[in-house]
Amino acid sequence: MVTVSEILLASDFSGRSDRPLDRALQLAGQWGSHLVIAHVIERGEGEVSERERARFRSDLPDAAEGAELVLARGSAPKMLAQLGTERQSGLVVVGVARFNSIGDYFLGTAVDHILRNVSMPVLIVKRRVRGPYGRIVVATDLSDCSREALLAALDLFPQAHVGLLHVYHVPFEGLHRSDDMKEYALEEARRELGDFLEHPEIAAHRDRIEPLIREGEVANEVARALDETSADLLVAGTHGRSRLAAALGSQAERLLQTAGTDVLVVRERNGR
Repeated sequence: MVTVSEILLASDFSGRSDRPLDRALQLAGQWGSHLVIAHVIERGEGEVSERERARFRSDLPDAAEGAELVLARGSAPKMLAQLGTERQSGLVVVGVARFNSIGDYFLGTAVDHILRNVSMPVLIVKRRVRGPYGRIVVATDLSDCSREALLAALDLFPQAHVGLLHVYHVPFEGLHRSDDMKEYALEEARRELGDFLEHPEIAAHRDRIEPLIREGEVANEVARALDETSADLLVAGTHGRSRLAAALGSQAERLLQTAGTDVLVVRERNGR
């Protein structure tokens, strides 16, 4: 299991920050990690006063008494990303800016900036904490990047069941021999996923992985897989400083906004 010595929670201290705080506390307890709660004050100038520090500390629950509180002034997106990079925390935890009545989540500028500019995994918390993550769906395009996302999920959550979702499409579906093409595309998807699972690092965990092969539109199939498996976490990979395109293609941003579960984003090592 990977050792996460420090968890960095980026908090705006609003009412909606309770969910990511509760999850960060749960994970810190589960892993024995040091929890750092970071908040950026975008108003005012100069050093943060002891009075301000005491006010923010008083807003934290008793369960967070042992957490380190880091306060700074400046631009929240830049300062939070810089802090995560400087401290080299093992995990950054963030919440969503808001969500509307139909369940779409808006990540906000700070979260988007953190996703683009830190190298460590970022956990976007949407749901209330009901316990440790027990069922996970990892979206894969069978790339090296999505392999690292899968390995991170397996290492961080060794007790969880992992569904590995590969969504494929059928080319030339409108042609006369579309049934033959569909069968060929399915067999190719099975073969490619089988090859992916034979990688030595993955094969060691094979008994924990349930292959899920779906044909269709990525965001729809991911949502269906999350629902059918009762998953409480979606895991996806991303290349370097690009937007989330590795595991989920052009559907990534929409999926991050609409997925009802928490989402763990894992960046490819050495990716730029």
